[in-house]
Amino acid sequence: YPNPFNPTTTISFDLPVAAEVTLEIFNVLGQKVSTLVDGPRQAGHHQLQWNSTDAAGNAVASGVYFYRITAGDFVKSKKMMLLK
Repeated sequence: YPNPFNPTTTISFDLPVAAEVTLEIFNVLGQKVSTLVDGPRQAGHHQLQWNSTDAAGNAVASGVYFYRITAGDFVKSKKMMLLK
């Protein structure tokens, strides 16, 4: 939330048990823009912010982006819209 956003958005997720978590941001072409999390996380509620920058710290263009969270066997993708 919020969605659409400018310039940051918060991504929330809950883990019922501790797990290796990967949270990646992709553009509409399927190219990876950034990795927000790549490692172990404890069980519970987690919130991360994405500040609409790529892995090099450059601001990304307005448009549609997707995040994909992987935690153990669980995988989910959601759409986000960046409006500048």
